[in-house]
Amino acid sequence: MANLESKIPSGPLPQKWSKYKAEALKLVNPANKRKYEVIVVGAGLAGASAAATLSELGYKVKCFVYHDSPRRAHSIAAQGGINAAKNYQNDGDSVYRLFYDTLKGGDYRAREANVHRLAEVSVNIIDQCAAQGVPFAREYGGLLANRSFGGAQVSRTFYARGQTGQQLLLGAYSALMKEVGSGGVEMFPNEEMSDLVLVDGQAKGIITRNLNNGAIRRWAADAVILATGGYGNVFNLSTYARQSHATAIWRAYKKGACFGNPCYTQIHPTCIPVSGDYQSKLTLMSESLRNDGRIWVPKKAEDCKKDPASIAEADRDYYLERIYPSFGNLAPRDVSSRAAMRMCDEGRGVGESGLGVYLDFADAIKRLGEDGVRERYGNLFDIYHEITNENGYKTPMRIFPAVHYTMGGLWVDYNLMSNVPGLFVLGEANFSDHGANRLGASALMQGLADGYFVIPYTVGDYLATQKPGSRPSADREEFKKAEADVRETATRLLANNGKETVASFHKRLGLLMWKYCGMARNKEGLEKALKEIPELRKEFHANVKVPGDGISINQSLERACRVADFMELGELMCRDALTREESCGGHFREEFQHPDGECKRDDEKFGHVAAWEFKGEDKAPERNVETLNYEFVKMSVRSYK
Repeated sequence: MANLESKIPSGPLPQKWSKYKAEALKLVNPANKRKYEVIVVGAGLAGASAAATLSELGYKVKCFVYHDSPRRAHSIAAQGGINAAKNYQNDGDSVYRLFYDTLKGGDYRAREANVHRLAEVSVNIIDQCAAQGVPFAREYGGLLANRSFGGAQVSRTFYARGQTGQQLLLGAYSALMKEVGSGGVEMFPNEEMSDLVLVDGQAKGIITRNLNNGAIRRWAADAVILATGGYGNVFNLSTYARQSHATAIWRAYKKGACFGNPCYTQIHPTCIPVSGDYQSKLTLMSESLRNDGRIWVPKKAEDCKKDPASIAEADRDYYLERIYPSFGNLAPRDVSSRAAMRMCDEGRGVGESGLGVYLDFADAIKRLGEDGVRERYGNLFDIYHEITNENGYKTPMRIFPAVHYTMGGLWVDYNLMSNVPGLFVLGEANFSDHGANRLGASALMQGLADGYFVIPYTVGDYLATQKPGSRPSADREEFKKAEADVRETATRLLANNGKETVASFHKRLGLLMWKYCGMARNKEGLEKALKEIPELRKEFHANVKVPGDGISINQSLERACRVADFMELGELMCRDALTREESCGGHFREEFQHPDGECKRDDEKFGHVAAWEFKGEDKAPERNVETLNYEFVKMSVRSYK
């Protein structure tokens, strides 16, 4: 059984992090920092900020990214904003309120101390990014502007129109490239991590495959940091970039790192509906649109096919405003998504498929004028027009929930280290801060908090226990064995003389996952999935066709390796969802709901993190438990009414 020691410091909640940094964490002598080498996998917000900051501290850093440039990391796709408890609007915000909103938004399934630390350091992130030149929106007088996001009754979200992720990533990228220029960071683009290497039970390196020439190489280090994002593409159709995948964390899981809460999947309520089975991905319409857009469906099913302009106000159901009057259109994502699904299940969905609801800006245009709305959200309306060929200023947008984020990930302690010593996990790749549901504008906050303000302290605590210069050689047997395993996997896939494409298998897996482990789950469906996914995996390895070779660019091989991992991960997600017999946040079991359709938690039986441990091929994983001890906040029934 894995050792899940959370290492949460003692003392009052507001003082845990500051006292821990000042008194408990071990330090590395500045002269010794130059003797340590750290591998960072991923160069999105978490990876780029971590690599840059560790280099500035004096560590030698190698940063690997499978893109041709860190600027292509999926962090660039985030639209709406980043939370911080600065109270610029003087509307009553505070570190405690951000902490509480995040904990409540996650349906009381996050670790209390980690969430409070996130809220604390949020106030520093904005200053850091503004100093880097991130062009946050500003009020007329020059002060930074804020807007509201779901699950909060204050305006704490900083933004750069609908391009916040892009601008924040460019800030982190500039910090990273400064360190590349100074020689502190060595950058390896188009290099994909294929395995983790353990030496004496500690993470001491990785195996990579170069995506341009197929070269498989070994890399040794004193510590390894994974900042590789989420695994939502297990569903095939999602708002993730098509190349986003789970291979790095999945290979770490198979080397002993526990996987926390894999079934926690966030469904975003504001996406452009699916239009056909030819689609490769879905497109997000930022949650920020819900500041001014009103969501509705016709009250009568027979009106659903009518032109929305012809439907009288009295015949419209602004259902979020009706059901959740305190939060209205800014109810949290999981709550809003399920409400949209209920409207469609009642036969009141709009669009050709009947799987859509309206996001209407008519009232906002009356209040602000079309130019005022365009100033706030213009590029988002442009995206909508490009995809649908519809003018969102003239007719309501159509939206529907879609897979957007994963709250599960590798289990980490308070130091962001997994149960494998020396393996640290940042951002969406870990499980730690969002519980069962992420509030909007929190992902960017967590990625930068982990990279700029947490890992620079905590990685030193581990490295201080490692003798300077004791880094193992990449010629050790453990590295050779890991490299041989990677080569064997690629050779087996290339030698397979199947008839079905990788994309076809991915699509079939995605349909299974969405049907049985998507927005709503039940025992019967999950049990069915746990029978069908192993059969699909067996068929995949017998009948997949991977053309080309392993010594040149071969995107089919890349995708085959990733889909093979998704097959296994999908099964673990269903197993986790079946075992968790409650509803909480994004995990909605149909058997466990209140009469009004809201989540019915079971704090007595499931007030814990489920951390799954790999026990070997074709063996059932072991479910470890970390109890969530709430010392400062009482677990209560979530209400946004």
